[in-house]
Amino acid sequence: MVKDPPDDDVVPPRSERVRQAVAARLRAGGTGTTSTPDGTGATEGAASQAEAVPEQAVVFPPPPPADRWVEDVLGAGFEARTLPLHDDDEGEVVATLVRHVPVSDPEALTGTPSTPTFTVLYVHGWNDYFYHREQAREWSALGGAFYALDLRKYGRSLRSHQTRGYVENLSTYDEDIHAALEVLRAEHGVGTDLVLVGHSTGGLTTALWAHRHPGALRALVLNSPWLELQGTSLLRTLSTPLVGSLARLQPRSVLPTADPGFYQRALMGWTEADGPVPAGSEDDPFVTGWNPEPAWRTSPAAPIRAGWLAAILAGHAQVAAELEISCPVLVMTSGRSFVSPRWSQQMRETDTVLDVEQIRRRALQLGPLVTVARFDGAIHDVTLSAAAVRRRVYAELRRWARAYVLR
Repeated sequence: MVKDPPDDDVVPPRSERVRQAVAARLRAGGTGTTSTPDGTGATEGAASQAEAVPEQAVVFPPPPPADRWVEDVLGAGFEARTLPLHDDDEGEVVATLVRHVPVSDPEALTGTPSTPTFTVLYVHGWNDYFYHREQAREWSALGGAFYALDLRKYGRSLRSHQTRGYVENLSTYDEDIHAALEVLRAEHGVGTDLVLVGHSTGGLTTALWAHRHPGALRALVLNSPWLELQGTSLLRTLSTPLVGSLARLQPRSVLPTADPGFYQRALMGWTEADGPVPAGSEDDPFVTGWNPEPAWRTSPAAPIRAGWLAAILAGHAQVAAELEISCPVLVMTSGRSFVSPRWSQQMRETDTVLDVEQIRRRALQLGPLVTVARFDGAIHDVTLSAAAVRRRVYAELRRWARAYVLR
């Protein structure tokens, strides 16, 4: 078994490659290696993410209409609609809103209220989209009207003419979020409490939105938010001018990365190589697989582009300068991070994407009222961890919501 390296050696060596790769691109116009934004790491000589299948070659499920709700690809109990947005330099732009309808969901949790008392809007991370049925059911059982947003150029909102996940400023997503909120307010009233939930890069996006919109939220919940470049703030300071220079000259240029696919492997379920299935969990999605749509959550991950990375670094700098989020904030992380060039069973019970110690340090700079919850045995998305871990996650979420969300 691969041993867990000391914390000081886990993340910084990978993040140093961000600076090295950008400098190499500026000098030589196209070589080098960098760490991916989903933290999967990079090794010299690995295949470039530029070799990923282009969107034009991917067959996507048909998009939902813009004028009404229809059954979503998640099946009974989930509905979706397209949110038209302003065009950009690539053409048509949309977001997609998904809602949970407990009365139509045969697996809705017993005791789910028929009349919600607050609304929830979930925002996904990089190379991701919404497929978290269990999380929707848990929020609905708490009394929330649950909605999830597939941001522009991700998941249900990705179109063949677009660059996957690409923006040059995280505030661009304000339009997506505001379009979703228009629907929520139309369906539940302007004064209904709103809880915003963000995962990973979506955690950074939602934290910055909450900072810019004081008084808009009842609460903010962040699931392993990407609040700082892996490594140190000094590395971000050194990398930012290099990334910024490349972003100005060639904003869509690809920074070659390597994705060993370990986090994706953890999401896809147990394999024979993992040994005997833990007793009592044979039918649990952590074992059978969460089975994300491969056209929407790709492996290897989508290419990283200079303009997008510059936007992320700018967001990290804002967090480092301290935010003033006025509502209560819950930050959830795994108990520890683990990185290795080889697969290990420890990757099924640790965050293999981000540095959780770094997340917890940065969390204290989000606002005056921040709760940090650490879950031993959790993976990067704590709500997709093993069943016993998820039970602890939702028990803590319910306890926190009773204190800061429910009236």
